[in-house]
Amino acid sequence: MRTETPWGPWEPMPLADAVHLLAPLRTPWWIAGGYAVELAVGRAFRDHGDIDVLLLRRDQLAVQRVLPDGQWWAADPPGTLRPWLPGEILPPQVHDIWCRPGPGEPWRVQFMLDDAEDGDWVFRRDPRIRLPLERLGRVCDDGVPYLAPEVQLLYKARSRRPKDEQDFEAALPVLGEDGRAWLTETITLAEGAGHPWAARLRAN
Repeated sequence: MRTETPWGPWEPMPLADAVHLLAPLRTPWWIAGGYAVELAVGRAFRDHGDIDVLLLRRDQLAVQRVLPDGQWWAADPPGTLRPWLPGEILPPQVHDIWCRPGPGEPWRVQFMLDDAEDGDWVFRRDPRIRLPLERLGRVCDDGVPYLAPEVQLLYKARSRRPKDEQDFEAALPVLGEDGRAWLTETITLAEGAGHPWAARLRAN
């Protein structure tokens, strides 16, 4: 699915290609976004305008070393793009990085940076919300790591675009009791007790 942006077109690489590209990476990474929900659900159910990969901020330079020929741009400040230089440590306010094979090529993959502290993942919108790193993701039968659906839905809860609502509905049956309880608690904390998803989760 090709989409246009002010910084050039997005033409996300297929999921299998992204997994192959990142296989040499020896630091943790997780498929994120809508693909993470599809991996949790076990089937494809919508189109994707991009492909997202979550990294821990502390490991950001590892992906540059694994993909040395990529052209990297950072959302700094958010809402704009500027080149991410080789070996540069990005400032804390930068969470999104776009990558493409070279100038004039479509953007192919987006990396997101999240923080970790004392063995916990820290939700960047509300540092009160944490989760042990070992619970942050899951792994498919074929070895593909992906972000736990309850964590991905927490990120989607604020915007609630049509695709986010679609992801929420698809993920509900696979959340599990612990996932539902955690998502209900964290949405309520971050977005308020009146959030529609929190109400749905409490009702099911």
